[in-house]
Amino acid sequence: MTPISILDLSLITEGGSAAQALRNTRDLAQHAERWGYRRYWVAEHHNMPGIASAATSVVISHVASGTSTMRVGSGGIMLPNHAPLVIAEQFGTLESLYPGRIDLGIGRAPGTDRMTAYALRRTLTGDVDNFPNDVLELQNYFRDSQLGPHVRAVPGHGLHVPIWILGSSFYGAQLAAAFGLPYGFASHFAPAVLMQAIEVYRSRFQPSEQLSKPYVMLGFNVFAADTDEEAQYLRSSAQQSTLNSRRGQPAPLPPPVADFESQLSPPEMALLRESHACSVAGSPETVRKGLEAFIAQTEADEVMVSSHIFDHAARLRSFEMVAEVMMPL
Repeated sequence: MTPISILDLSLITEGGSAAQALRNTRDLAQHAERWGYRRYWVAEHHNMPGIASAATSVVISHVASGTSTMRVGSGGIMLPNHAPLVIAEQFGTLESLYPGRIDLGIGRAPGTDRMTAYALRRTLTGDVDNFPNDVLELQNYFRDSQLGPHVRAVPGHGLHVPIWILGSSFYGAQLAAAFGLPYGFASHFAPAVLMQAIEVYRSRFQPSEQLSKPYVMLGFNVFAADTDEEAQYLRSSAQQSTLNSRRGQPAPLPPPVADFESQLSPPEMALLRESHACSVAGSPETVRKGLEAFIAQTEADEVMVSSHIFDHAARLRSFEMVAEVMMPL
């Protein structure tokens, strides 16, 4: 049975607050642990009115402190925004507080716009190009042998926190394969080269001390409800959010709109079909068929589901339905 996990952006809804979003994140994680999800990840984004997980390591601790067995981690940390030593210390601290439960997924995108990236980094020169070296440096901080005579991550040294490479292009696939690391592909919002990236990763994979064979986790959007019609209605919040972002107008997650697709232009519909190609909206049976078809097509080792639903109770129920059809007791 393919493991199912959750990606949560700590969604701030229209009329809501970051405080409520973070309470909802912890509540969802506690339910997810009882329902049998493998892991629960939050992601680094900045200057986004609808996302409350900018201080990602803090949110991970918030989630891990409210759960006891489920793995918790980042999907991901945008490494060029940080010195590798700082991330090693943060995740070494998390691993020390919650041993055996912490994942460190890393990516090379800024997780924001160019102006905000500059505010984070104070420079836009060379950071992305140095990503492979930053990954190697980060790995060294977690090993038993230290990087040099004076630099050690405390906590972090010797803790072997598992690192994942995340991406939506061939670059991440190639790097994950060369370093022998598990690979997470962001097919939930950028599915264009999904199958080719998986092939690149699997065909070029080199075993490492962390991983002996390729391991692929893929993003997938799910909107589950009692009926297909209700699920389509709930999905309209995510559709609005995607269009707002593509227009350069990110905003809190809006409430759903009835018959939303009938109001869209052909270019808008084409954009949504492309960006949400790895998605399913419907009743539990529709969701089961959609997820099983996706797993069969990709041979995913694990699927990480995302569900941008405005109402927290409806969002909980969506994830519960996924668990009922994909992880039956």
